[in-house]
Amino acid sequence: MSQATGAAPDLADEVVTRSLVRYLEVPGVPGEIALITLENGHDHTRPSTFGPGGLRSLAEALDGIEAHSPKVTAMAVTGKPFIFAVGADISGIGLIRDRSQALAIAQSGHQVYRRIKNLDVPTFAFVNGAVMGGGLELALHCDYRTLSASAAAIAFPECFLGLVPGWGGTQLLPNLIGPDQAVKVIIENALSQNKMLRPQQAAEYGIADTLLDSADFLAESLRWAAGVLDGAVRVSRPEIDRGAGWDAALTKGRSIADAKVHGAAPAPYRALELLELARTAPFDDGIAAEDEALADLIMSDELRSGLYSFDLVNKRAKRPAGAPDRSLARKVTKVGVVGAGLMASQLALLFVRRLEVPVVLTDLDQERLDKGVAYVHNDLDAQLAKGRLSSDTANRLKALVTGSLTKDAFADADFVIEAVFEELSLKKTVLAELERYVSPEAILATNTSSLSITEMSAELAHPERVVGFHFFNPVAVLPLLEIVRGAKTDDAALATAFAVSKALKKSSVLVSDAPAFVVNRLLTRFLGEVTATVDEGTPIEVADRALAPLGLPMSPFILLALVGPAVALHVSETLHEAFPDRYSISENLRRLVAAKKPGIYTWDTGTQQIDPEVQALFVTGDSPSTEEQVRDRALSALAQEIELMLADGVVAQAQDIDLCMLLGGGWPFHLGGITPYLDRQGVSEKVTGTRFLAPGVASVPSA
Repeated sequence: MSQATGAAPDLADEVVTRSLVRYLEVPGVPGEIALITLENGHDHTRPSTFGPGGLRSLAEALDGIEAHSPKVTAMAVTGKPFIFAVGADISGIGLIRDRSQALAIAQSGHQVYRRIKNLDVPTFAFVNGAVMGGGLELALHCDYRTLSASAAAIAFPECFLGLVPGWGGTQLLPNLIGPDQAVKVIIENALSQNKMLRPQQAAEYGIADTLLDSADFLAESLRWAAGVLDGAVRVSRPEIDRGAGWDAALTKGRSIADAKVHGAAPAPYRALELLELARTAPFDDGIAAEDEALADLIMSDELRSGLYSFDLVNKRAKRPAGAPDRSLARKVTKVGVVGAGLMASQLALLFVRRLEVPVVLTDLDQERLDKGVAYVHNDLDAQLAKGRLSSDTANRLKALVTGSLTKDAFADADFVIEAVFEELSLKKTVLAELERYVSPEAILATNTSSLSITEMSAELAHPERVVGFHFFNPVAVLPLLEIVRGAKTDDAALATAFAVSKALKKSSVLVSDAPAFVVNRLLTRFLGEVTATVDEGTPIEVADRALAPLGLPMSPFILLALVGPAVALHVSETLHEAFPDRYSISENLRRLVAAKKPGIYTWDTGTQQIDPEVQALFVTGDSPSTEEQVRDRALSALAQEIELMLADGVVAQAQDIDLCMLLGGGWPFHLGGITPYLDRQGVSEKVTGTRFLAPGVASVPSA
């Protein structure tokens, strides 16, 4: 990458998106339509993105069209099959260390895109597939847009990563579809784990002027464009409310940003400022403000952490560190699930949806068994009612899920997972029973969240085929699987576990057999320190607010309610037994569980407030802490625990810790999991004497 100050840097690994121009004669259209097709240079497998080279190619295509202008009566742009363009090439942003370069990147996109907006002939975007970020902004610069009914992804993901739509998106979108819908697309969807629009939604919002079938999309788009050009097709635009409606949309946007990131990440707030500007500012002023915002955000640690998170989720999660050779994996043609409770039922549903193989559940009585099978069948019926499954598929999947009161139903199962109560002796008994029925080749998996795989399988004839397969609740939502290798687990069992995980569309991290593995170990330490400050006399509301500057998805005591006090106590007891010097057991937590309280808060009045019965139940000391002291204590504890986990080889690297927290704990991208935040706050060096990540990784490199 060039480091010339003030120039947009070339990206060393950029796969240049080429803009190829054809001049088409279309019936009913005088002259020619100049059609630009976006495609990758030498790597046709990658989606089209715009780095410096891609922008240059687009500019050259526009040069050619302008030179050909006497014959050109319209310009259109489309993409290669099923992909229009998915935005700016972000591969080299992590190396930029000069704001002038960041500013040049922003300006270079505007310089090229504005040429499309300023062409003196009608312009069309034929959006034939996935379109995100800068690709969507390119389409918005055109006068008209057709959209394929099968387009797989439509979104502005920038705020999710720590950016804003900086090539015209914040100025063009609200003035096309209105501020309320623009806030939904740019802020709400992005901060909701980068939620995508469906083609029908994009058409309803007015992003697309017409929705066309994908089978003959280009021909139909050209025919529709011809109708626009000869006046047969008229496109109407909604009147935009620039008064109270715009105010309400921005207020809603701020509420969403506050709820999602709690002020801890700047991107959504900068996006809201730009949306406010779009209400009345001339376009040139608006895009100049986008340039400044993009330059500032590119030079922020939050963006660098967001890109680090993106890389972990999209690359490292697909190639798990330490995973054995895939060729060792055994074929899975039938799955057994021990138990028929809520977790077991969720697992059965996931297995049958993803693997489409027979799934059999067992439990102790027919009533529980019937309830578990009914859970799966009812969910499949609900998917059918929503149009997400065909009638034939729903019926076929329902037929694959059955129940049995005896474990001999597992005789021909290749993969059996137990999801019974989290108690070691019970799980040992279940695994011993399974060995009497399953084949010698069958893999035995346990969904334990904290117990030792090695101890659980110690008395088995074949402990080598036992593997930890720890899902997170809700199973259908959280993408992480902690795959745990016991002392005797062999490579075939592990390879099969990873293959099954991939088929389930989960992301896996290989974890050694250590108490509570990764996510639960860290969350328990974190929550334990916050709870301890309450036991010592810190007001509940003070302790619960202390971590707000991180922008976590929920406060510590909301997390406690989600996990469940009984589960939290059980994991605390497991970890206290293993590490009594670092994990204490809160007597107030014991009291909460004994009283069968679901958490510390109640919403009986419609607003969140501390349950007065819980307040009366708690016994506290007289040594309160401030929010800052609570936060420092919790973060220092996390740094200490991560250092110990890495030293003990619980995972291969700090990146695996971060991946687990992102995918299993739901921690936000702008933190980078946890270790980048600890590094940039100075907590890592204070506690461990060094950073977890090298300078410039998930942070702005030194100049």
